[in-house]
Amino acid sequence: MSLSPGSKNKLYYGYIIAAAAGVLQIIMWGLLNTYGVFFIPMHDEFGWSRAAISGARSFSMLVWGFISIILGSLNDRYGPRVIMAVCGCFLGAGYFLMSQVSTLWQLYMFYGIIIGIGVSATDVVVLSTVARWFKKKLGMMTGIVKVGTGLGMFIMPLAADGLISSYGWRDTYMILGIMGAIFVVSVSQLLRKEPGNIQQRPSIAKRDTPSNIHASQSGSSFHDATRTTRLWLTSIMYLTLWFCVNIVLVHLAPHAMDMGISSAKAAGILSSIGAISILGRLVIGFSSDRIGCRKSMIVCCTIFVISFSVLLMAREFWMLILFAIIYGFAHGGYATLISPMVAELFGMRSHGAILGIIIFLGTIGGAIGPVFAGYLFDTTGSYQSSFFVCIAMGVIGLILSTTLKPVTAKSL
Repeated sequence: MSLSPGSKNKLYYGYIIAAAAGVLQIIMWGLLNTYGVFFIPMHDEFGWSRAAISGARSFSMLVWGFISIILGSLNDRYGPRVIMAVCGCFLGAGYFLMSQVSTLWQLYMFYGIIIGIGVSATDVVVLSTVARWFKKKLGMMTGIVKVGTGLGMFIMPLAADGLISSYGWRDTYMILGIMGAIFVVSVSQLLRKEPGNIQQRPSIAKRDTPSNIHASQSGSSFHDATRTTRLWLTSIMYLTLWFCVNIVLVHLAPHAMDMGISSAKAAGILSSIGAISILGRLVIGFSSDRIGCRKSMIVCCTIFVISFSVLLMAREFWMLILFAIIYGFAHGGYATLISPMVAELFGMRSHGAILGIIIFLGTIGGAIGPVFAGYLFDTTGSYQSSFFVCIAMGVIGLILSTTLKPVTAKSL
């Protein structure tokens, strides 16, 4: 199939958008999910507390959450290509500079601020762009794109652990920074804002006719959305889930190593989450198109709570793998649902900005979680209390997920 404007069998450009979005998810989320692998090497070299090292990841989340609001609004107006390229440069620079860290303030500057800015566009810009290209089967397409996140979670921790074993953690950060910047900037050039920005042949008119393109601008305005209970309940739900997610991503590998498990096996547990999350992204993405995002989210939150009950009882490697399997499915599902859920609850008019505010408030929970768990470990020598709290937060998220009601045509 040709991409040229004059081709009668022209490939729908939305598929190019989806492919590029998936690759960006692999790179950017994959890099971000290596932090737990670097945790112990930095702890051993500098002797910083676990709360202090966790704090850099938490600070990064606050930065990317705040910037997400701005980038979501900019993407609604101007499109994703330049935004993603600039963020790719920040991401690469941040990882490169991490190779030079020698003081705690540098960790917070390089990882917290620079990498925080770099990763801020990963979901809000990429997923909002995909939502503009696929009006039908949006859950399915988002699930396919988010498979990239799962692949990144599966590949990158293992790759980082292997590089650290061969070259040390500093050179590994340098390699990841250079390669990450090159790939993100290059792939982002394939992105376009919406179908109206690319000439399409009549053969794909059923997918995106002018009326459908106009529909991409229907829905609640950002101002109107902020006046609804629906927005704040969704945000709080996302906050409770991200609180738990970041505890897992930052502290699961150290927790495993505290149990006497090797660093390679600990990295393998994180990778297992990424691998299983692929199944969750696909299954929940497909199911959301049939039963709706609300019911799909209820399923994810239920599995989420069950997984942390398993983690609380885990005393051996195989039980951590069992946790990774159960949790990974829920993790992939809920991460896939957030963008389609915004479209279902608020329409597409201000999708990027609304998604940005939900992500920002979610990152507050994600910022608190790792520091909270690190502090409890520093004071008690155990993560068990943190896992109890994760179960409670998951239950709150489950209750909130049952309250969300899809937007009706009249309300638009």
